[in-house]
Amino acid sequence: MVFLKGVSALARLRSRVKQNSSLSNSVRWLQTQTSADLDLHSQLKELIPEQQERLKKLRAEHGKVQLGNITVDMVIGGMRGMTGLLWETSLLDPDEGIRFRGLSIPECQKLLPAAKPDGEPLPEGLLWLLLTGKVPSKAQVDALSQELRDRAVVPDYVFKAIDALPVSAHPMTQFTTGVMALQVQSEFQKAYEKGISKTKYWEPTYEDALSLIARVPLVASYVYRRMFKDGKFIPVDDSLDYGGNFSHMLGFSSPEMHELMRLYVTIHSDHEGGNVSAHTGHLVGSALSDPYLSFAAALNGLAGPLHGLANQEVLLWIKSVVDECGENISKDQLKDYVWKTLNGGKVVPGFGHGVLRKTDPRYMCQREFALKHLPEDPLFKLVSQLYEVVPPILTELGKVKNPWPNVDAHSGVLLNYFGLTEARYYTVLFGVSRSIGICSQLIWDRALGLPLERPKSVTMDWLENHCKKAKAA
Repeated sequence: MVFLKGVSALARLRSRVKQNSSLSNSVRWLQTQTSADLDLHSQLKELIPEQQERLKKLRAEHGKVQLGNITVDMVIGGMRGMTGLLWETSLLDPDEGIRFRGLSIPECQKLLPAAKPDGEPLPEGLLWLLLTGKVPSKAQVDALSQELRDRAVVPDYVFKAIDALPVSAHPMTQFTTGVMALQVQSEFQKAYEKGISKTKYWEPTYEDALSLIARVPLVASYVYRRMFKDGKFIPVDDSLDYGGNFSHMLGFSSPEMHELMRLYVTIHSDHEGGNVSAHTGHLVGSALSDPYLSFAAALNGLAGPLHGLANQEVLLWIKSVVDECGENISKDQLKDYVWKTLNGGKVVPGFGHGVLRKTDPRYMCQREFALKHLPEDPLFKLVSQLYEVVPPILTELGKVKNPWPNVDAHSGVLLNYFGLTEARYYTVLFGVSRSIGICSQLIWDRALGLPLERPKSVTMDWLENHCKKAKAA
């Protein structure tokens, strides 16, 4: 595993940054990382005043600068493409894909510490990066891993709240119930009720956010074991990191599955602020709801079929291909099945994206993982065939802006290969991952004093009258 050490590695990174000046601000903190402090809270305490002044200056000097025009299509089409949110932790480029604090996924894989040489990045390292803008050292990541393990204590009443639901309840319903039960311990709520200065809001938010991130794998694994493994709960292993521990508590002991979970949590953690779950967490948090309430709301958005259920639907669709055509399907047979799906008024799940206009980098890193660990798996081979077959067909249709595979086209097949075959549960994995991004941004929402979100809405009458006036003018 190549990690940022010494002057030469930093120089190489700076060289790459200079090649793309548009990223200079995103990685500015990364270039000046010098602290050996192992405490994440103290690092934030140093960074926040600087960023508060940066935002204040930006608003004072450029507050009236226009960012673009709003069209009727945007208003009717779900605000798609509107620039309307400040989201510091990640940025989604239509061509390059997601960047975490300016770093692409391949760069994160090279620069963030791993559990073993040439291994996948540790999610704790990404959490540090999202919060500070700095690539952490292995010692800093180990210290954060220990802090998260120390915080990973879930009261019995949380499990009792979940147990009050039928075992047949959807896994996301059970997971969200557990998160809501955790809210009883919110430090932000306690501090707000006692009276706390606005300038200090970020500190109890930080406490809630770190505790929430630490505890959701326990709640999520409890739901899984309750539903699919006769309720035999597996406790935390103090020798394992965040991703490895989550895999362990689900009941998977293979090193490869631990590596997959580290990769999965890292690449699903954040995807800028406009997607349903991220935006919902930010919106609810803007009302000064604590991180537990905000994240529970985000989970309810994630549970929607158009957001978090995609990888479940991909795996089920791929299995339907195998059931009808067998594992050794030819390209011509696969093309026929794809056309059958489309002609039946359905979509081919796992292809296309609301923002991206190329193959999702998250798909590519999972493909590389599969080529390394399961190159002969029949379902992976089918996924590879789909990569060749589906985009030309969608392009031929002429209605799809992005015919390329997204992250969900691959993850279900990987999970299925290592034994996590219960596709109905997959969205919970997504939820655990997304806690890192949503909570990181929520801390910065509080630190920067971002206000209550309140966009303007209009009626169809208003739109029609406005368009008539614009035409007449």
